[in-house]
Amino acid sequence: MNHFRWYIVIAAAVFFVTTGIVGAGETLNTVKTRGVVQIGVNDSVLGLGIQDEKGRWHGLNVDTGRAVAAAVFGDTTKAKFIPLTAVERFTALQSGEIDVLCHSATQTLHRDTALGADFVHVNYYDGQGFMVAKKSGIKSAKELDGATVCILPGTTTELNAADFFRSNDMKWKPVIIEQTAELSNVFFSGQCDCMISDVSQLAGLRAVSQPPGDYIILPEIISKEPLAPAVRHGDDQWRDIVNYSVLAMINAEELGITSKNVDKMLKSKKPSVRRFLGVTPGNGKDLGLDEKFAYNIVKQVGNYGEVFERNLGPGTRVGLERGLNALWKDGGLMYSPPFR
Repeated sequence: MNHFRWYIVIAAAVFFVTTGIVGAGETLNTVKTRGVVQIGVNDSVLGLGIQDEKGRWHGLNVDTGRAVAAAVFGDTTKAKFIPLTAVERFTALQSGEIDVLCHSATQTLHRDTALGADFVHVNYYDGQGFMVAKKSGIKSAKELDGATVCILPGTTTELNAADFFRSNDMKWKPVIIEQTAELSNVFFSGQCDCMISDVSQLAGLRAVSQPPGDYIILPEIISKEPLAPAVRHGDDQWRDIVNYSVLAMINAEELGITSKNVDKMLKSKKPSVRRFLGVTPGNGKDLGLDEKFAYNIVKQVGNYGEVFERNLGPGTRVGLERGLNALWKDGGLMYSPPFR
């Protein structure tokens, strides 16, 4: 019996070693050797991923990528942003061109399996809708029978649009253009009757149109779009790191920790705060990171509420309310498991 028990112990040890559960994962080692995290982001959507005139990146997805860099290196400047189209993004992830995809990608069964993507916690709950010129007089998506529709390929939008028009016994003509900037130019120049996309993207594209008030987003939301960062299948440690980088921003907001008060909160006597910020060690070790990984995220990037308000909130040009992206205790869906 004793020999049998030792056999089980040895077999378990071999399993953990060969499956990569013990020690640093391949992706983390690669990222540390390279010295930067390579992050695939939206190519030109205000509020989500866009470069300013000085080449600086801004957006909710950009800040999510910075959170990963802060977790791994303690330094958000170690994030390298690679703009990708919707068609390019999953190929870039599969090929190893990027380490994490922060590109408003919807988690679906097909992407989770056939495309080899592992999605982490949602960083924006969205849905798809339609945008039209105000002068068209259209008030409802049910009035779009026969419309020409600007649409990006390689997205869930194509199937959702086809389903919507088919289920409502309406005809439509898709105008498919791969580049977001070109698609916007086609729509805003009047070559399409409407544009369909995630509402967050429609709001971001409308915000940079001239003038934004000439366009409206119709009230119908025709799909569920849980948008989340994704990593490649096969490296559980890296998935955990990216997942808990997103969750750290949400948990910080739940705990009332912000980029402005995080240093003061290091002196908190609350066990949950002390564990979260690494004053009480354990979380960092479990992930293979520095114990202050969550502190670094909040200090350098902010909590989820700060990130949302900075990029998409009512005070920005995009002007979106929190809605489903509010904390669970405020009627939203943002909810973090305990950091312990």
